[in-house]
Amino acid sequence: MPDVSREVVEHVSMLARLALSSEEINRLQHEMGRILEHADKLQAVNTDDIPGISHVIPMTNVYREDQVGPSLTPEEVVANAPESADEFFKVPRTVEE
Repeated sequence: MPDVSREVVEHVSMLARLALSSEEINRLQHEMGRILEHADKLQAVNTDDIPGISHVIPMTNVYREDQVGPSLTPEEVVANAPESADEFFKVPRTVEE
């Protein structure tokens, strides 16, 4: 089983923003090697006759026509707002100038 180099584990941990101890790095060298070994086994499987799929169960989109229905007037929409200006909600500024 190929172990992953210490440098690779340190690089991956840096990318993931993980602070690992020396013991954790040693353990992950072995574990990452096993993961890559398993990935190699999966690569060896012949999938030429298997069609590609995006979902494991069949899925179809359900479309319907848009229907216009009753709605509130702009005045009714902002009636319960803590603050409003004309037909708009007034909210605190979140971006500095």
